[in-house]
Parts: sequence; structure tokens; C-alpha cells
Amino acid sequence: MSVQLERYHFTTRDFYRMLEAGILTEDDRVELINGEVLEMTPTGSRHAGHVLRLSTLFTECFGRSALINVQNPVRLDDFSEPLPDISVLKPRADFYSEAHPTPAGVLLIAEVADSSIQYDTRVKVPLYAQAGIPEVWVVNLNEDVLEVYAQPEQGAYSFARRFRRGEEIASSLPGAQALKVAAVLG
Repeated sequence: MSVQLERYHFTTRDFYRMLEAGILTEDDRVELINGEVLEMTPTGSRHAGHVLRLSTLFTECFGRSALINVQNPVRLDDFSEPLPDISVLKPRADFYSEAHPTPAGVLLIAEVADSSIQYDTRVKVPLYAQAGIPEVWVVNLNEDVLEVYAQPEQGAYSFARRFRRGEEIASSLPGAQALKVAAVLG
């Protein structure tokens, strides 16, 4: 006889109650994805350097028309609150100190992926599409390409393209300046 294990799906409220109770700490590298608390992979120096590079490029690209948020939560729904490497946000007077950004405030999300490439492209990108995030960039360090996903429709992105060194990329967002893919890839 086989035993069926039941899984409990946590809400964002449950997640924060675990923090308040000391079950989780702010130092734990975890994110809530589809009701499951998942441990994130450790951040190596190569990954961290690329996140810093993107942060700088996006600050230059978007100027004051957007806020650049680095490795902070985005509440997609009651069961998912990932920590994207970069989220480009609509400006808000409180700088999101009253509540984490939701999909309505997100213009673009960028993930830097090396050991996390499968997780980022097979779990997080579809999750972002279902939430209606307008655009996602995955800096694929393993293949030295920039993967761009845009135009969410019915829970999936209708536009997906890989950009290589020698090409330029401009976000579809208003006011964004073009970037050389080589600058994004480092």
C-alpha cells in the first residue's frame, strides 16, 4: 500500500506569520512560490556581479521614470512572493514602504541565471506570465544569451526571443533606452 503525502500550501499571510514566530528569519534565503516555501540557491560572486551590473544599466536606461529594486519581494498573489534579482517598478511616493510591489506596479523583472536556469525559465517565468508581468529578462550565463519574454496573454508570454552579443535590446516600456546585449552579459 502506498501512502499519499499531503502538502500544505502557505499563503503570504502564513509566510509572514512564520517570520514573526521565528520559524523563518530574514536571513533565510527563501521565497514563496505557489504556496511552497522554497530555498534559493546561494549567490556566487559571478551572479552578484551581474545583478549589480544590471542594476546600474537599468538605472541609466530608465532614469527617474522607474525605481530599480534589487532582490526584494514582489507579491504576485496570495500564494507567491518571489525575490527576483531585479524588478523595475513604477515610481511611487512611498517607494513601496507601505507594501511590497504587486504586478500592477511592476514594469519589468530580470533574473540572472546560472545554476538556477531551469527554475528561472520553467517555474518563475511562467509564474510571472500568469501574474501579467509585462516583460521578463533572463540573463542566461550558461549560454551567454539574454532571453526576453513579453506580451503576457492567457497566462503565457506570446513573445520570446534570445539576444546575443553584437545585438541591441530596448525594453518595450516607454522611455527605455536601448542597451547593448554585450553590456548586459558583461
